[in-house]
Amino acid sequence: MPPKAAQRSSLGLIVLGLLSEEPMHVYRMQKLIRQRGKHRVVNVRARASLYQTIQRLVRLGLVEARETVRTERHPDRTVYAISQAGRDAAIRWRREMLRITGGEFPEFIAAVAELAGLTPDDARQQLELRAERLAAALAETQAELGGHPGLPRLFLLEEEYRQAVLKAELSWVGGVVADLRAGRLTWTEPWRRQVAAAFTPPDDQEDAT
Repeated sequence: MPPKAAQRSSLGLIVLGLLSEEPMHVYRMQKLIRQRGKHRVVNVRARASLYQTIQRLVRLGLVEARETVRTERHPDRTVYAISQAGRDAAIRWRREMLRITGGEFPEFIAAVAELAGLTPDDARQQLELRAERLAAALAETQAELGGHPGLPRLFLLEEEYRQAVLKAELSWVGGVVADLRAGRLTWTEPWRRQVAAAFTPPDDQEDAT
């Protein structure tokens, strides 16, 4: 079993998955991540984040440096390989990530919880911008699903999931925007303070819990 310190991470799992296929250097990992659309699943916009993840996996004993490849056209590149502990960790992480819920705290939900801190017009404008981006991401995902005829469904499951999530979020955001436009959802600062006072328990009741 891998050490308890080997906390799971999404990018770490993708790296372990790649290395379970064959040893490879960081440049090839980054190239495959983009070619396979995994950059829409994990954040690898900066190659430094990939290096940091690999170094963490090395420290944990899940990945090991296999060799250094030297060529005239490219700088020296370290080839990494997955260890047996890494294979065990990857299986454990997959199982945990598939079955466990409630451990994710997206920024968007936090912003929704604090929506009343903006004016209704401002909130509507920001959500309209989000809806535009969601629609663009949905179109990209639909194109990805239709752009690989013959590819087994197993390798498109993450795009199917993204499509379902994007459709659901776009529908919800659109409904909130419609209510804000029509005035069915609105607030003022005095009203907000009044509601907060009515539903906030006194200090002595807080201490009792």
